[in-house]
Amino acid sequence: MLATNFKTENNTLRKLIGNGLIYKIPRFQRDYSWETEQWEDLWADIMSIIEDTDHPAHYMGYLVLQSTDDKSFEVIDGQQRLTTTTIIILAILKNLQDLIDAGNDIQANTQRLNQIRQTYIGYLDPVTLISRPKLTLNRNNNDYFQNYLVPLGHLPQRGLRASEHLLRKAFEWFYQKVNQYLEKERGNEGPRLAQLVEYISDNLFFTVITVSNELNAYKVFETLNSRGVRLSSTDLLKNYLFSILDKNQDNTHELQNLETRWENIVNRLQSEKFPDFLRIYWNSRYKFTRHTELFKVIRHHIKDREAVFNLIRGIEEDLDTYLALSSPEGSNWSLNDKRLIHTLKLFRVRQPFSLLLSAKRYLETDDFSTLLRAVVIISFRYSIIGSYSPTDLEHTYHHVVQQINQGKANSIHKILNLLKPVYINDDRFSKDFTEKVIKNTRLARFILCELEYYTSQAELDFTSDTFNIEHILPQNAPDGWGGFNHEEINTLTYRLGNMVLLSSNTNRDVGVLEYTQKRELLKQSHFSLTHKLAEQYAEWTPQTITAWQRQLAKQAKTIWRIAQLS
Repeated sequence: MLATNFKTENNTLRKLIGNGLIYKIPRFQRDYSWETEQWEDLWADIMSIIEDTDHPAHYMGYLVLQSTDDKSFEVIDGQQRLTTTTIIILAILKNLQDLIDAGNDIQANTQRLNQIRQTYIGYLDPVTLISRPKLTLNRNNNDYFQNYLVPLGHLPQRGLRASEHLLRKAFEWFYQKVNQYLEKERGNEGPRLAQLVEYISDNLFFTVITVSNELNAYKVFETLNSRGVRLSSTDLLKNYLFSILDKNQDNTHELQNLETRWENIVNRLQSEKFPDFLRIYWNSRYKFTRHTELFKVIRHHIKDREAVFNLIRGIEEDLDTYLALSSPEGSNWSLNDKRLIHTLKLFRVRQPFSLLLSAKRYLETDDFSTLLRAVVIISFRYSIIGSYSPTDLEHTYHHVVQQINQGKANSIHKILNLLKPVYINDDRFSKDFTEKVIKNTRLARFILCELEYYTSQAELDFTSDTFNIEHILPQNAPDGWGGFNHEEINTLTYRLGNMVLLSSNTNRDVGVLEYTQKRELLKQSHFSLTHKLAEQYAEWTPQTITAWQRQLAKQAKTIWRIAQLS
């Protein structure tokens, strides 16, 4: 990370909050959402700090902040942890207030309460009870937090948002836990509460990453996500879009409209990752953009309220298509189209998605189905059998997207011609297929089922448990099986030419039999290709594996074929 854009350091809670700095959760950041499970985990960690005198520190994870002056910070990621630790401090203050109300060492406990409040919570006006807080929550939570939790007063329970209920419940939950902590050992309650604050503030520590703007924050998110740390660049984009509308004072209706539509989009995506969808959507309409540059490009293009709502409308328009491509079961597409989509999912290729989103907006249903089949065949020839560059494939698809969007590729015939650079020709495909090794069992079953259908017209569900793949040269072949040496066993076991379909019952009987014994069982198989192989080859050698796979390649060339491009 560049030092000019990022600052990274490990800080305790005391260094974060107890030093006059101010923290604000962006107005449109997600609401408070922690519940009992998270509260229990954090409290258990705090108790372990107290009990483990040798290693008292507890790591709280990443905290991503944005600041231009190193005095006031926006909390880009980590607001749930920062809010909850502040609630714990408030729960301790409430217990101190109880001691004062009960006449327990009033002067000393009042000093403790005021000192802790000013250090970790902020200044509270003694007349108005209006706070000048160190932590400001988002637009949905801040009023409840500042007006009820911070003053330690009465907590309303009706007419609240769900997140406000959670704030109240969190405060009450930690208040009880602090009270139970005091019950374990009566006496010196005031000093013990102050010491509890010390334990928490000195031994909870964060890795703090401070950035100067949203673009740098997005880069941090991408870096951390690539290392397995789950942060939400979706929230960052949401904050940016809402901030554009927020510049206009008379915008309550627009903000509500945008929030409703945004939440609907995110909810409909469910397990799908919003950033992945957004990139596919963007590339289906605009210039090709890499994932790492997406936020920068969107910031450059989306600068006013009209652009914000144009983006939302476009996303809503394409969302059904994207969901059908990701989860075809719930779509109203034809059975054949669903089958093709399931094949793409089996192949684990998503490079065609931007093309398919664009084409769906312009093509008639039958022409779109033709394109979908073509994309499956190209994916099979190019990616599954050929294993060629996915980057080149993606750029070719995007070139076709541009031609469609500009009205230059306005027929399925023109679109298919533009895809010819990534359609692997028959000679190269046959060579690739003849040498192909497949270790993915589901993929191997799919290929063999398609070959079987071509030979016998018997439709097979490749996910069925009524049959398995038999590796003629066994996967766990004993030394010397069939005269194969160790190197040949390693290189030939997972060749397509070494695999046949066999009913599950027969497959269990075959095991590691020598080929002469295995052959008699294969001859009895009702699978046409399995029977044909056994009839054709009296012995099983490296040469026969290659010869058989070459025969399969000839069939594959016909099965996975686009007539217009062959």
